[in-house]
Amino acid sequence: MAAQNFKRKLAAILHADVKGYSRLMGEDEEATVSTLTACMEIMTVLVLKHRGRVVGGAGDSLLAEFASVVDAVRCAVEIQDGLKTENAELSEDRKVVFRIGINLGDVIEKDGDLLGDGVNIAARVEALADGGGICITRSAYDQVKKKLNLVYEYQGAHHLKNIAEPVRVYKVLTASEHTSQLIGGPKTPMLPSKKFSITIIAILALVIAAAIYHFYPRSPEIEPASIEKMAFPLPDKPSIAVLPFENMSGDPSQEYFSDGITEHIITSLSKVPYIFVIARTSTFAYKGQPVKINQIAEELGVRYVLEGSVQRSKNQVRITAQLIDATTGRHLWADSYDRKLDNLFIIQDDIAMKIMAALQVKLSAAKLGELFSTKTTNLKAYEKYLESFEHLSRRTKGDNLQARKLAKEAIALDPEYGAPYVVLAFSHTNDVWYYRSKSRTKTLQTAEKLIQKPSIYRERTVLHTKCLELYIY
Repeated sequence: MAAQNFKRKLAAILHADVKGYSRLMGEDEEATVSTLTACMEIMTVLVLKHRGRVVGGAGDSLLAEFASVVDAVRCAVEIQDGLKTENAELSEDRKVVFRIGINLGDVIEKDGDLLGDGVNIAARVEALADGGGICITRSAYDQVKKKLNLVYEYQGAHHLKNIAEPVRVYKVLTASEHTSQLIGGPKTPMLPSKKFSITIIAILALVIAAAIYHFYPRSPEIEPASIEKMAFPLPDKPSIAVLPFENMSGDPSQEYFSDGITEHIITSLSKVPYIFVIARTSTFAYKGQPVKINQIAEELGVRYVLEGSVQRSKNQVRITAQLIDATTGRHLWADSYDRKLDNLFIIQDDIAMKIMAALQVKLSAAKLGELFSTKTTNLKAYEKYLESFEHLSRRTKGDNLQARKLAKEAIALDPEYGAPYVVLAFSHTNDVWYYRSKSRTKTLQTAEKLIQKPSIYRERTVLHTKCLELYIY
């Protein structure tokens, strides 16, 4: 029997789609797409904020997973609040209103996608929600009923399409009483005077809650870093540390791919004279370490931190990134890219440019092209280079030979691509550094010739030549 290429897990699933999407598109496609795009960006940012992952979506829908139902429900409430603001200036017939369903269930993860009843139930429950509303299953309700200041209204047991057993559904009432309770159970007759008293108390509670919300400072999303505790004084220009992007593919052999994307972003930003960028060797020391953002910022002496993840599946790649101002704990920018692998270079350059925009760094279009171009359009050559660099960094004899082999393969695919020549040069200097070379002089001469070859990659070649001098002497 062939080995299974999927795994089962328990997850909180959030499914959202637009109510009346076909009507909106039929009446005004361009306006609908514009509003929908803005709404999707809001939802993606909030999913990332609440430690979720956008799994996918089609057209007007979004599918996300969370490790915690509490996070999923909090995210759903913030989404609906945020979308109300986005739709506030639109007429009623042009509002893009989402329904949200949440379920806690067993799912199958295959190639980054989620399958199974756990997902299907979330989608079916979402269809039961009102426009702008949230419905959750009993399994989700059991996890949040004592943990969130929300009101839940029992909607009864529903026979959902293609689901064997009836599912008990609860409506989340986001704008009701402040304390958690369940509506829909047996009720005891109440005297009019008592009803009036309770109504007055509820109104007062809402007023007090609103006052607290608007006039008292709320905790930031992330604990802020202390400027006084910085290991180094903050530079007089925007300073940033790009953390290693997390490999979400589930395949350790794909580490080189996520590391390569991180390195490309670091290299692109380091060429901008108006930004102070922490070197790769410093940020990669945190790879796989459970370190808080504020600690990283204090230890490296930076104000901004970029973190993200990469998930590759055949010819598709999903990249998420978020930029954080460590001194305030606030997110400045976040985005998710779900594209074909052929668009990888565009995604990498877009992330770098979005960071510059968030840091209010402005360059001419010509300068942007000079700074961010990958200098090859051959994706296979780029991948070969990433793999070769990964082996080179390990510096063992076997890895050094493998790095040299992969670099030559990259050059064969694109002889004008400069980065593989740099790897080749370093592979020869490694032999000198670790006393594996029979002739130190000849080996260094070979490295020097390689480093001078690709004039199309002049700027980076100059940079690596300087590193080469330091490395050898």
